[in-house]
Amino acid sequence: MLGQSMSDFPLELQGSAVPMVSFKQVSKSYGNLVVMNALDLDIAEGEMVTIIGPSGSGKTTVLRMLMTLETINSGVIYVDGKPLTHMRNGNNLAPADERHLRKMRSKIGMCFQHFNLFPHMTALENCMEGPVHVLGLSKREARERSEELLAMVGMADKRNQHPSRLSGGQQQRVAIARALAMRPKVMLFDEVTSALDPEVIGEVTSVIRKLVSEQNLTMLMVTHQMGFAKDISDRVCFFYGGHIEEQGTPSELFGNPKKERTQQFLSAVKEAV
Repeated sequence: MLGQSMSDFPLELQGSAVPMVSFKQVSKSYGNLVVMNALDLDIAEGEMVTIIGPSGSGKTTVLRMLMTLETINSGVIYVDGKPLTHMRNGNNLAPADERHLRKMRSKIGMCFQHFNLFPHMTALENCMEGPVHVLGLSKREARERSEELLAMVGMADKRNQHPSRLSGGQQQRVAIARALAMRPKVMLFDEVTSALDPEVIGEVTSVIRKLVSEQNLTMLMVTHQMGFAKDISDRVCFFYGGHIEEQGTPSELFGNPKKERTQQFLSAVKEAV
């Protein structure tokens, strides 16, 4: 890690109120381009946090780092109290091996903008694949779990259809069920409605609303839909230039933003609608 001692960070987080997700001084750069600058962010268990901000502000980078799709340059990310991409080496932290990474990744589910369903598998088979081949469930157990989740997202009657026979909204709902089939503790949503036609966006947002109200999941969402973020979030973080410019409850951030950049962004978004 660049310019930072791993002894500066705890081997794991302990205490009565350990965040489910914690970024400690996390930075990410590509050459001279800094996309994340010493990010500190804690997300409590069961909390729904939404990230908003202009293009290039680092929103999706946060999710990609949590999914270990991006390598961080400094700092430590903790999930469920344990370091995500590091592991204990004596009294310090060292880069994690693949076994540790697999274990930590299993705590996190992600839904992408472009569904990423396996085209040769039915909706049900897409949902069963991970539980069988990653979690080691029997096909019977995986089928029962997957059918229950497809019913929850309103896709029980489409379980034997291939993705090519499903609308964008239906594919996204299957993708959510597939992620949930892995029983994650943290769910990530990256612009999950931006590739959808306007008339089907409601299908997906209603499923996410249901998750928020019925499941004790920790959720982190990146979205450009301000109304949705306002309705569904416990907390909203406005990112700018690779850091959190301002954060607060939806009523605080949307109703009375304090920072000029936040005000300018929200005003521009309103004008674009």
